[in-house]
Amino acid sequence: MAVVKARKSDIDLLARLLRAEAEGEGKLGMLLVGNVGINRIRANCSDFKGLRTIPQMVFQPHAFEATTKGYFYQAARESERRLARKAVNGERYWPAKYSLWYFRPEGNCPSTWYNQPLVARYKLHCFYEPTGEECSNVYSTF
Repeated sequence: MAVVKARKSDIDLLARLLRAEAEGEGKLGMLLVGNVGINRIRANCSDFKGLRTIPQMVFQPHAFEATTKGYFYQAARESERRLARKAVNGERYWPAKYSLWYFRPEGNCPSTWYNQPLVARYKLHCFYEPTGEECSNVYSTF
């Protein structure tokens, strides 16, 4: 059962984001990106207040490099659509299970990102989850 509303076009959009942001990280890496995106919609906090839909999350200004740097053009494939549906249905995996931020640094992962603690690195991406009451929604069960 979906934890956020998603039409077919939303699944395609999320699948394109997964591919553009983390294709080189394999299936789990792409799913982790999906986890962060869905967490942002569900959390409704911090920089993500007011995000209610997948298109709002994907095209939030300055949120994802892929949407602004030109490698978001690739069509969704069925393999990425399956991963997008898993994320929309609430399948969450560590280290992105509760993460709201990730990025790909040149070197080591900083211990904090936007004042939030590092959870762990998965391949090239570092994942960060919120602390404090403001973003406690991300820790709720479905």
